[in-house]
Formats: sequence, C-alpha cells, structure tokens
Amino acid sequence: MAPSALLSPFSRLLAPTRLPSISSARPKFYVREPLHDKPDWLKVGLTLGTTVFLWVYLIKQHNEDVLEYKRRNGLE
Repeated sequence: MAPSALLSPFSRLLAPTRLPSISSARPKFYVREPLHDKPDWLKVGLTLGTTVFLWVYLIKQHNEDVLEYKRRNGLE
C-alpha cells in the first residue's frame, strides 16, 4: 500500500486553512447606546414593583417562621 493512499483521507486536514477576509465577515451582534433620555417606565415600574413585592413577602415569611420557631420551642 502506497503512503499517499494512507494520507488521502487526511489530505483535507493537512491542507492550509484559509481565513475569511475582513470584508466578508459580518458582525453577529450590534452594540447600541442605551437611551438615557427616555427611560422605559414600564420596565422601571415592573422592576420596582417586583422588588417591593419580594421584600414584603420575604419579611412576612420571616416573621411567620420566627413565630413558628418560638411556638415549637416553647419560647412564647
């Protein structure tokens, strides 16, 4: 068996690679400046509302857990 016959399946792997030219490469992501002069009030309201709801729920749950702890351990 000739050595060239053994290398034929690997000839594509050994061939020099070509890098795409800069002009043909397209950017995949576009960077836009955020609009600071026009805030999205819907997103602001939803974010603040969600934050307030979660803090109220967390404090309420904590107080219930403390009361349950005291009841079970006879501290109250």
